[in-house]
Amino acid sequence: MAARRSRRLVIDASVARSAGGEEASYPRSKFCRDFLKSTLEICHHVIMTSEIQEEWRQHRSKFTQQWLVSMQARKKVHHIGDAVDNELRGRIEHASSQAKEYEREAMRKDYRLVEAAIATVRVVISLDEKVRKLFAVATREVGELRFIVWVNPERLEEEPMHWLENGARADRKRLLRVRAEGVSKEA
Repeated sequence: MAARRSRRLVIDASVARSAGGEEASYPRSKFCRDFLKSTLEICHHVIMTSEIQEEWRQHRSKFTQQWLVSMQARKKVHHIGDAVDNELRGRIEHASSQAKEYEREAMRKDYRLVEAAIATVRVVISLDEKVRKLFAVATREVGELRFIVWVNPERLEEEPMHWLENGARADRKRLLRVRAEGVSKEA
C-alpha cells in the first residue's frame, strides 16, 4: 500500500448529516461514517469556515458530533474564518445564468464549499451530485473551479476509500473540469 499522506478536506454538511453510527445499516449512512472514520484514522484534516461550521452544527448526526470532537482533540480541524468571495460568486452566477432558478439556488447554498476549497486545498467532499454537475458546467467560464477535486463518498465507482488511503491526491478524473467534459459528451 502507498504511504499515507495527510490532506485537508472541505467536507459538506450532507456527509455530516448522513453519517450513521456503528449500528447504521442504510448504505449512505455507512459510506459516510466509514469515510469520516478513515479521514480520522488516516490523519487527514477538515477545513471549517464559519459558514460551514454553522451548517454542520445544525445538521450533524450523533456520530459526526463525536467524530468532530475526536478530530478537534487531535488538532485536525482547521478554522479559516471567512472565505466569502463576492467576485467569485458573481462570476458563478453569470456562468450559471442558463440554469433553472432552483439549480442556481442549490449552487448558492454550496458557494461556501467551493470558496473554502479555493482558499485552501481545492478538495470538496459532498453527496450532492446535482450541484457537482452544475459547478462542473460553470468551470467553462470560472477558471478557479476547474481544479477543484470533488469526491462523493457514496459513489463506489469513484473508490473514495481507496482515494483517501492513498493520500487524497488531485487525480485528474476527480477534477470538476473533467466532469464538465463528461457533461458536454452527455448533451
